[in-house]
Amino acid sequence: MTDLIVVSLERWDQVWRRNQHLIAGLLARDSNLRVLFVEPPADPMHDLRSKRRPRLGDGLSKIDGIASGRLHRLQLTKRMPRRLDPRTDHQLARGIVRAAARLGMRHPLLWINDPGMAILAERTGWPTLYDITDDWLTADRPAGELERIAVSEASLMRVAREVVVCSPELVRRKQAVRRVTLIPNAVDATAYRRPRPRPADLPDGPIALYLGTVHRDRIDVALCATTAHAIGPDASLVLVGPNVLSRSDSELLRRARALLLGPRAREEVIGYLQHADVLVVPHVVTAFTDSLDPIKLYEYQAVGRPVVSTPVAGFRDADDPRITIAGGDFVEAVAAALPARTRFPTGADGPVADWSERVEAMSGVLGRLGQTLG
Repeated sequence: MTDLIVVSLERWDQVWRRNQHLIAGLLARDSNLRVLFVEPPADPMHDLRSKRRPRLGDGLSKIDGIASGRLHRLQLTKRMPRRLDPRTDHQLARGIVRAAARLGMRHPLLWINDPGMAILAERTGWPTLYDITDDWLTADRPAGELERIAVSEASLMRVAREVVVCSPELVRRKQAVRRVTLIPNAVDATAYRRPRPRPADLPDGPIALYLGTVHRDRIDVALCATTAHAIGPDASLVLVGPNVLSRSDSELLRRARALLLGPRAREEVIGYLQHADVLVVPHVVTAFTDSLDPIKLYEYQAVGRPVVSTPVAGFRDADDPRITIAGGDFVEAVAAALPARTRFPTGADGPVADWSERVEAMSGVLGRLGQTLG
């Protein structure tokens, strides 16, 4: 039996991201694999500051419906902010080690997305894979947080036996430090090309739709508001995905008649994409977004809808006639694309990378990592 501990930056929920696709594929491929998926810890102090009801972590539990009991999740509790208690990461690392012991994971492989858990790799000596999906060193964060991330990443780049990155830009940035392996994102092409009914909460009329987390790290809020106002009231800008904007930003979008639908389960999002008239990417262009390999690129390509994007990484590099790259004329490009109103599956026949290819590549990396146990 091979044991794998994955320390993620995201929860295992109904909104599937890179980790879920890769891990589910790896478990299906290898019946001798067990996985402990470590979610970000609950943060009751942050909940209080955000005027939410504080909650503790869910602890250790089994994820049903996948791999017949070989997939567990762990959510710990962050008792105090790091600035008040420098032992916070040590306590979280101890919690992960205890959970692994409860599951009988004595000599696991370690897959780290969260650079803050470099301490876990340092303390345990477990063979470590550092999987970089975002360049957090270039994110808009307080100076103290960026310094902490830099120290943690430097440690991981030193102690990790394998480093994986998801985009060519991350190869360029991180290859200067050490050898890395490029494993981009992908899509379940078969699922996205199977016709789905129109979601009941999509408004009538033409739809310009964005799929993804609505966050200022990525979204240009002002551009979204301008676009929604310009195409309304006959057409609608619809945003599908977790909304982590401030109340004021969310209200700005609603006043502009944008529709914020919130997250949808992985099977449900396909219908929203298929029934959009144009898919949009109103992203900011920054050093942070330039590090990304957007999963939505592959999802958008799989359903074959026309796409209008700001000149962000992934989309600006794609050789795809269905994608229009627009800078200062983004609003006009969206308005011009809406009247065509082509219907799925028109256009949904182009080549697109499938997750099975990425699972194969990640299996090879983990195979090399497992050899270091001997």
